[in-house]
Amino acid sequence: MAKIVLAMATTHGPQLHTTVEQWQLRVIADKARKHPFRDRELSFDELVALRKDEGLDKKASFEAQKGYHARCHVAMGKLADKWAEVKPDIAVILGNDQNEIYETDTLNPPFMVFYGDKIPHHPQDKAALAKMPPGVAEAEHGHAADTYTEYPGVPDLGLHIINTMMENEFDVTACKNWPTKTRNGASHAFGHIYRQVMLDKVVPNVPVYQNTFFPPNQPTARRVYRFGEIVRKAIESWPSDKRVAVFASGGMSHFVIDEDFDRKFVTALKRKDKETLCAIPLKELQSGTSELKSWISLAGLLEPMKTEMHELDYVPCYRSLAGTGTANGFYWWDIKG
Repeated sequence: MAKIVLAMATTHGPQLHTTVEQWQLRVIADKARKHPFRDRELSFDELVALRKDEGLDKKASFEAQKGYHARCHVAMGKLADKWAEVKPDIAVILGNDQNEIYETDTLNPPFMVFYGDKIPHHPQDKAALAKMPPGVAEAEHGHAADTYTEYPGVPDLGLHIINTMMENEFDVTACKNWPTKTRNGASHAFGHIYRQVMLDKVVPNVPVYQNTFFPPNQPTARRVYRFGEIVRKAIESWPSDKRVAVFASGGMSHFVIDEDFDRKFVTALKRKDKETLCAIPLKELQSGTSELKSWISLAGLLEPMKTEMHELDYVPCYRSLAGTGTANGFYWWDIKG
């Protein structure tokens, strides 16, 4: 049977793929919307007033930002090194979509498993890039292939995951042919893994999508934990001698950084505290922070296994006095049996 030999969780946002100077482009969008933060919806100016005593003038200074940027790139390099050291045969990647292959108002499955032969990956054209928010288009190179590329899927494992889900009364969307409405092939949650961890030497993999962002069908924390449990069951019952890596791509708190939330989350992750992870209310898993649901699925997958969690770094990358930005985290698990 297949064996899980490595697990990784990593953030994937635009700040990882842009310069510190370009981070300020995202502040334009920060000021244009309200943000969920600690049970409230707050404007940029309201966040500035609320957080005025948190020392964000120093935390969001240019010098601090340069330090954040450097630390993130060191940590990403260490993830790539660990990947190269373990050399898994295939990967299962837990991630999300943001109107990249699905259109929210047309079709938006809560869970989707791809079981096709080929995963297309390519950059967006100039017209599409011109429509993207400032600070996002500039990050395209970090997750999109330079030219049209196809990566191998794992149809047998993908189908086995789907069948195992259905046998366990967990309905999922099955996708054999990549959706035709694609901005850049595989969504950035997956492209980040291909480019930054696998360094474009992409092994056969199964993209597993969750709708973390968009109401009305966002799955709960408890539901995604259960989802991860069944993914493990499927991998371990797959009749193959392949060595499998499992990724959780997304998070951490953003677009408003909440270090307290992140640290409590990581502590629960390390302790395999199922009840704490499953009890996180949906209202706290909104906006970019919602991507931590992929990590909760990974926690469900790892629960009964003997593992050791390693934190390469946790870096709250503040970009404004409102505390906006992305908290970046880089973790891997040694699988002991």
